[in-house]
Amino acid sequence: MNPVGANGLLLADMTGCGGLVLPVGPVEDGETTEQAAQQVLVDAPSGLPILRRVAVDEVQMRRRKIITHILATGPITREDTIFLSYRDPRVVLRALPTVRAIADLPEDSRARALISLQALAIGAVAHLRSGTVQRLEPVASSER
Repeated sequence: MNPVGANGLLLADMTGCGGLVLPVGPVEDGETTEQAAQQVLVDAPSGLPILRRVAVDEVQMRRRKIITHILATGPITREDTIFLSYRDPRVVLRALPTVRAIADLPEDSRARALISLQALAIGAVAHLRSGTVQRLEPVASSER
């Protein structure tokens, strides 16, 4: 069985506000990360096909800790991406080939994306601290 691959990434183009970034959003109290992800990219005809969590990055800021959960979706066609909209209406979503998307991301996002793709391919969840891998946790075969 071949590992799950990713030949494209969906990025948020914030031209004028910071360039290309991975789509992000807050997780509200009492909400799962999967529910929060559904609020970041909306208007998918059947909802966003969440596959699984691939990475968690904890960064201790001066006054608070920021935890970033990175989730992979199941396959989405280019046609399906046309219906998606980002939670910020100023942003344009762009489906790019993975190699180009990785090259165009800022350094911190690039590292997170590469680690997440590796974790997806090997069937693991990467636990990071400030962008550095601390441990890999295998996922159950039913979640792959």
